[in-house]
Amino acid sequence: MQIEGKQKAPDYSFRIGGVRKFFVEAKKPSVYIKKEIDPAYQVRRYGYTAKLPLSILTNFEEFAVYDTRIKPSKDDDPSIARIFYCTYEGYENNFDFIYNTFSKNAILKGSFDKYIEENKNKKGTSEVDKELLKLVEEWRKELAKNIALRNNDIDIYNLNIAVQKIIDRIIFLRIAEDKDIEEYEQLFNITKGTEIYKNLNEIFIKANNKYNAGLFKSEEWLKNLTIEDKVLSTIIKSLYYPECPYEFSILPIEILGNIYEQFLGKTITFKNVKGGHTIIVEDKPEVKKAGGVYYTPQHIVNYIIQNSIGEKIKNKTPEEISKVKICDPACGSGSFLVAVYQYLLNYHLEYYTTEKNLKKALKEGKIYQISDKDYNLAIEEKQRILLNNIYGIDIDLQAVEVTKLSLYLKLLENEGKESKGFLFKHSDLKLLPDLDRNIKCGNSLIGNNFYKDKDLSLFDKDTMRKINAFDWEKEFEEIFKEGGFDIVIGNPPYIQLQKDYDGKQKYADLYEDKDFEVFDRMGDIYCLFYEKGIKILKQGGILGYITSNKWMRAGYGKKLRKFFLKFSPLKLIDLGPGVFESATVDTNILIIEKSENKNQLKATSLKEIKKIDNSKIEDILEEKWVILNKLTEDPWFIGNDTEQKLKEKIEIIGKHLKEWDVKIYRGILTFLFLGSGTFSFVM
Repeated sequence: MQIEGKQKAPDYSFRIGGVRKFFVEAKKPSVYIKKEIDPAYQVRRYGYTAKLPLSILTNFEEFAVYDTRIKPSKDDDPSIARIFYCTYEGYENNFDFIYNTFSKNAILKGSFDKYIEENKNKKGTSEVDKELLKLVEEWRKELAKNIALRNNDIDIYNLNIAVQKIIDRIIFLRIAEDKDIEEYEQLFNITKGTEIYKNLNEIFIKANNKYNAGLFKSEEWLKNLTIEDKVLSTIIKSLYYPECPYEFSILPIEILGNIYEQFLGKTITFKNVKGGHTIIVEDKPEVKKAGGVYYTPQHIVNYIIQNSIGEKIKNKTPEEISKVKICDPACGSGSFLVAVYQYLLNYHLEYYTTEKNLKKALKEGKIYQISDKDYNLAIEEKQRILLNNIYGIDIDLQAVEVTKLSLYLKLLENEGKESKGFLFKHSDLKLLPDLDRNIKCGNSLIGNNFYKDKDLSLFDKDTMRKINAFDWEKEFEEIFKEGGFDIVIGNPPYIQLQKDYDGKQKYADLYEDKDFEVFDRMGDIYCLFYEKGIKILKQGGILGYITSNKWMRAGYGKKLRKFFLKFSPLKLIDLGPGVFESATVDTNILIIEKSENKNQLKATSLKEIKKIDNSKIEDILEEKWVILNKLTEDPWFIGNDTEQKLKEKIEIIGKHLKEWDVKIYRGILTFLFLGSGTFSFVM
């Protein structure tokens, strides 16, 4: 079925605890499910976009289950990815399978997840975020090539900005179309003629008047670029049914954040070749030094939020929560802030829909009713929460723009035709608030005092952009008048301070021990983010980070461990390796309060947290906590009472290696001598 020529959203979404588990697409009995291509493609698009492993297609006479991890194509035979099929005549014989897999009881008991696990790694399965990332990266490459070719005077900085802005705007408008906020196919229609970029800019101007949030702000240099129709036509057409395997109305914003996190790790640059230069896309220098970009898994983000923001706003009213200021000082694509925003939206909706608050909330327009027992937050309320509570900083201007985009899309996530009604009733208001006061570009670790006693004439534009000094108290004046932020959270970058910063100096040269108590030239930049994060908190505020765990034992972590003892570490989880996909970095979660040390740190070592369902993390941790109440600046060791006593006994009897009369500077070195045909290992 279609609405205004567009494939509609899934008929039914089955959820447990608010979490989508599978879709059911229901067709008329006249639709022959076994043989018709379109119904199969439709349900597979829904499940694949929403990152659901299974979805059901039925006309009630027929019943089909599809593995929606397999990327769909408009030309696929309906049998592809179909893992179960029967007619009504087979319902009785297959009842046990259907009930024991898809019923509420089966899902609660884990049978659904077990069935998925048993059928994973099938040939052809692919992750929607990885596939969509490939598509977006191809757009970037082709756009960059064409803009550079047709606009000789553009520099590499503005080339990156132009490509980013054009892609952001197209994605936003395309998603808004699928949500019925924008007219469907308005982008597609301009590909039917010529001068596509000129017509695209006219759409951008209308969007700027409609949303007024900076996302579509008109800039003459950007508007005057020359871009060939063929390039833009290919990009836009790839976003529409049936060519597009994605249904944007149900694309989780978290998936888009994952895509952009990887997208932001690369940059467009010129490469000199014979007779001129060409365009290449490569890892940003800081990403190379950090060893890659790693998107924080959602269950880790959720745990940090629950144990920082959750504790801070527990049992508070919306009016009280409006004063709670939450900051991510290295926000990247905004994944933490989007999750924070979702948490706050959920809290407010639950508060307003309790029996004692429901009538008042409806009367005051805080919520509106969408069905018998379902309500949504009014968009004015969602705007208010976003502006009052969410703050972020990143050194990368592109990251700042993506964070804003992600938050805007989260704001509009459950909006549709209701938003059109909102605009009609409130012509003086805009769907999107201006986030320039909330999400800012700057270097969280370098203040304006960096330029003191320096000859600024020696700093070119590129160097100034890299340094990008940030004055916290000036940029967030009202917040610091109240003492600072209530919550600081995030996943700050991991870069060794001994890495080259710009080929001339090391990262360590940018930071000094007079600015940071924890500074150690052999240390890592995340240590500085710990100190900065705590310093921008008000008294009683809470910090929650996931970082490398090397500070717990490494020599360079000594100053940081000593620094933490001035405050109150609350929870420490040593996660070990494997949290980040395709990365072996050992990590930990630390929750710390800016208050006098209570000397009661709950700690645990949990190596398999990535395999634990979100709802079960707390239950499992409760069995594993130990209390560390004898912490010093020496390495921190997590162990149960027996292990702690054994460690203390060894330390009393034994002698530390550092006290031996030997000089040890490094571990085992291996050398490979190929010429002799033998291997030699030198210690």
